Amino acid sequence: MYGISIFLSEEITDETRTYIQEMSNIGFKGIFTSLHIPEDDATLYAKRLKELGQIAQKLDMKLMVDISGEALKRAGFSFERLDEILTLGVTGLRMDYAISNQAIAEASQYLTIGLNASTISAEDVEELQTFNADFTNFEAWHNYYPRPETGLSSQFFNEKNQWLKQSGFRIFAFVPGNQQLRGPLQEGLPTLEKHRYDNPFSAALDLNENYQVDGIYVGDPKISKRTIRQFEAYSRDQILQLEVADIGSNYYSKILGEHKNRQDDARDVIRSADARFNKIVTVEPEVLLERKTGSVTIDNHLYGRYMGEIQITKNDLPANKKINIAAQIVTDDISLLKLIKAGRVFNLIEKGTL
Repeated sequence: MYGISIFLSEEITDETRTYIQEMSNIGFKGIFTSLHIPEDDATLYAKRLKELGQIAQKLDMKLMVDISGEALKRAGFSFERLDEILTLGVTGLRMDYAISNQAIAEASQYLTIGLNASTISAEDVEELQTFNADFTNFEAWHNYYPRPETGLSSQFFNEKNQWLKQSGFRIFAFVPGNQQLRGPLQEGLPTLEKHRYDNPFSAALDLNENYQVDGIYVGDPKISKRTIRQFEAYSRDQILQLEVADIGSNYYSKILGEHKNRQDDARDVIRSADARFNKIVTVEPEVLLERKTGSVTIDNHLYGRYMGEIQITKNDLPANKKINIAAQIVTDDISLLKLIKAGRVFNLIEKGTL
């Protein structure tokens, strides 16, 4: 499932409501927010949480709230009266490390509980079992990391997720936004450091396909309209949409459209499975250029029977007089290339289409 983040430090405006509705329309099912609040803003945060809960209920979206025990009290709630927070539309609480396992176990009898995925241990699991926690209500939530260079490594993330899966947890993590970034740093809110400046759509697919992540939330307040359309298209037909820039080749129009990566996935290039078998006029050699990462190429007649084959380079490759560069994948979509594995269908569309 996919979700978004809405922060209570900002007023819930009509623009915010429209964004939530738009994301719900394309299949996003969750909202994440935080109740870590300054003391003098407690009443305001409680009011905004109520507004957000009403929106979530109306759109049938889950609402996960990051809390500490003190913040809950300042907002006028408590662990002894969880029914009050449930009536607001809150469906889950992500627990701060300072909350005891006994309190967590008791709360799990009433609603979904998000545990800290990075810090939960086998000892915690045993203790929660001792307190008769309802493990069907547990989820393991990774943090997001506002400061560059502090996001998780892929190795740690993968190893931790393997243990979490073996322990029966559903796993949740964050990808950055690319339209409105959360301050004060405005450097993205990813779980994995390698995703910090990536297209949120490609980061989300990476989490889902390579790291056993069940729920993926955009950590920052907004993603761009373009990225929204990429999510929408993929949820509709499971086809990746990549925009390409025209660089002046006579064969630009020949590379546009739907492609499928060959089953024998090459190391250096994505090979369109059937392109060279399509009818095509003789492809004449063009300007000799280095094949930068994301170059969309078409083989010319100097390559003999390979003439007409369409490829996308996964990394920088030298110029080849037998290969023309017909287009260039736009910068925002370069990170999608690593996700085009054997047999994956993708669509090359003109820049500005999304």
